[in-house]
Amino acid sequence: MKLLKLPFIIMIVSCLTACNLTLNPNGSRPNNPYFITTEQIIVKGITVPVGTSLEYKKHFFKKGEQGSIMNEKYLTGFNLPKDKTIDWGDVPINAIHKFFNEDMSGYTVYANFEKVPSSKTTFYTKWKEEGCDLGITVKNRDDWSFNKSNILDIESCSVIYQRYNKYDEKQQDFLDVMYEALMGVRTRN
Repeated sequence: MKLLKLPFIIMIVSCLTACNLTLNPNGSRPNNPYFITTEQIIVKGITVPVGTSLEYKKHFFKKGEQGSIMNEKYLTGFNLPKDKTIDWGDVPINAIHKFFNEDMSGYTVYANFEKVPSSKTTFYTKWKEEGCDLGITVKNRDDWSFNKSNILDIESCSVIYQRYNKYDEKQQDFLDVMYEALMGVRTRN
């Protein structure tokens, strides 16, 4: 009986060590630098409100919450405060994060469909029907605003519709319709 206890104890200790003692098989949560805005500011061409969390690339000397804003070139995304949205193409959004793959030029936009926009465009309606996050490819990586001349395509709508799956006509047609609806949104001057 004692011989069975030792392998069992070794297995438990190994599992806990593999989970980095957080019970998360992927390890502990990254402690990338971030900054909570203390005033309304413009980042990547978008005005964000007070309380927005600006998230940055992993940095050797900087971890966790920062006392001041970091260089915008290290920005990987932002999350607006709870219950706050901004309009992106007449759709209320609460976050944007650049693509994880550095070879891709674009970002993912996260809508908040609990907020109703002042006017329901075709783009809003189609996006809400799917209720997904949109992957947007752009010319200029430093412009995350709703600048139609910078937007090249809709790369994805969650994991359901993906541009890379060129042989699935249904996926391609859906993304084409979404892109046309996006391009049909009238911008305000």
